[in-house]
Amino acid sequence: MKPIAIGSDNAGAALRRAVADHLRKRGYEVVDYGVDDESHAYPAIAFEVADQVAGGRHDRAVLCCGTGLGMAIAANKVPGVYAATCHDVYSAQRARKSNNAQIMTMGQRVVGTELAIVILDAWLESEFEHGRSEAKVALIVERERKLVGEKAAQ
Repeated sequence: MKPIAIGSDNAGAALRRAVADHLRKRGYEVVDYGVDDESHAYPAIAFEVADQVAGGRHDRAVLCCGTGLGMAIAANKVPGVYAATCHDVYSAQRARKSNNAQIMTMGQRVVGTELAIVILDAWLESEFEHGRSEAKVALIVERERKLVGEKAAQ
């Protein structure tokens, strides 16, 4: 497996460090794109990580900020990337199984560290199930390709 990317702004720094430690204890290689200060705003970090995922350096990534919402919105602006905010086990499982999300986002102000680790493990242990969801994800991919193609033609 490729290294897992992890990133955060200062509002998610403590959660990012805890998640990175947990991943390393589980034997994953981790590449940390996060900051502990206000030197980078969350969109810049989300774009950098999402670009790395879209480019194939990482298969999966975890982004942390205050709520997880801003990181997901920013990461989803990168074509080919699907990011989902997960604050419970079920949403983490469905993000992978139904939506093929390569990036999970979490909010340090929303999820405590212990719960974040449980959510992370559920996400890591889930894989895209294809089946009923495959056609739905294909519609998203098709729309994205159309929009990216239209912008490239302009």
